[in-house]
Amino acid sequence: MSKKIYVGNLPFSSTEEGIRQIFSQYGTVTSVALITDRETGSPRGFGFVEMEEGASEAIRALDNQDFEGRKLKVNEAKPKEAGSRGRW
Repeated sequence: MSKKIYVGNLPFSSTEEGIRQIFSQYGTVTSVALITDRETGSPRGFGFVEMEEGASEAIRALDNQDFEGRKLKVNEAKPKEAGSRGRW
């Protein structure tokens, strides 16, 4: 079963491929989505990674780790609340 992971405090220069590379060290990454502002298209500094296996290991290993000069915030994604405008 796949697990969705929230990844916060990302540098605005982050790419989906770069995020995929660091998470794939821990298991199979099925998708990466970096969230952008709807009106400007600018990165918002967070995203989501979906993994088939290795998600728990990735969360433990990458939470609070330095990535391009910023400390990542990595945890299991919470379900979208009713009425929220989130993508997931």
